[in-house]
Amino acid sequence: MKNNTAWWLRITVAFFAVIVLMEVYIDSGDQPAFLAYPTLMFGFMALILLLLIAIAFIVQAIENVLYNTLDEEAKERYLATKEEKWEWTWGKKMYNKMLGSKPMEAEGEIILDHNYDGIRELDNKLPPWWVYLFYASIVFAIIYLVRFHVFNDYNQTLEYEQEVAAAQLEIEEYKKTAKGLVDANTVELLTDASDISAGKGIFEGNCVACHMADGGGGIGPNLTDQNWILGGGIKNVFHTISEGGRDGKGMIAWKQNLKPAEIAQVASYVLSFQGTTPANPKAAEGDIWVDPNAPAQETPVEAEATPVVIDSAAVTMN
Repeated sequence: MKNNTAWWLRITVAFFAVIVLMEVYIDSGDQPAFLAYPTLMFGFMALILLLLIAIAFIVQAIENVLYNTLDEEAKERYLATKEEKWEWTWGKKMYNKMLGSKPMEAEGEIILDHNYDGIRELDNKLPPWWVYLFYASIVFAIIYLVRFHVFNDYNQTLEYEQEVAAAQLEIEEYKKTAKGLVDANTVELLTDASDISAGKGIFEGNCVACHMADGGGGIGPNLTDQNWILGGGIKNVFHTISEGGRDGKGMIAWKQNLKPAEIAQVASYVLSFQGTTPANPKAAEGDIWVDPNAPAQETPVEAEATPVVIDSAAVTMN
């Protein structure tokens, strides 16, 4: 069997093919498999590499054994076959055609009469690939001129503004699903049990000293009533926790200690106190907060009084 490919090249190609297949078939989430499972991956790849090298040596040994069993004439034919080089005939022909150069044997046809100290000049034509690219650049220039200077299509300023606007929309959509990037404008009330449980843990570890475990209030205000000093709702509560309360007498800003996702969790847990009854509630502080985005309640229309018809004949005079 004829095989002129170097053994090290075959091993390299096979090794990287195995790596690609592992990346395709191993479910490692958003990370590459060799980062998600480094010990397993590198150990397996080392084993594959050793196997490939062993196979290459075994094949080479078998080839040598078979070669030694041949007679002298067969050995010569085998060595001659091994020395033959594979050529891509069509590719070589296209390369010569695109290059457009004359072979050395035909240079006498294009040699000029100029002679500079024994140096002769050849009248070579421009390479076809260069000529074709030149014609293509002319066609491109005409299309560009007509599109942008005759019909006044978009310019670079408009293209930049459109790309920035599209990027902003993508960022906003990403923020809606990325908990770690929420802020006071994009935060939503979390209702998942795992988020509420995480918020409870944060609250009990940092907030019970001022607000009590049941939210009834102590140094800090009562969290169970409808009164809020800096506004209620998930966005206001998130902002208050993140940036802190009133200057000089409110709570500290927790944005240096808690991640945005953790602030969203504890803010959602704080709002779960609404409507509960603490053991020792603190007096209400602030104003009653009404959600401006809540649907307006329709005022019931009083039924019109039905007119009563009095029969004059039925009235008895005293």
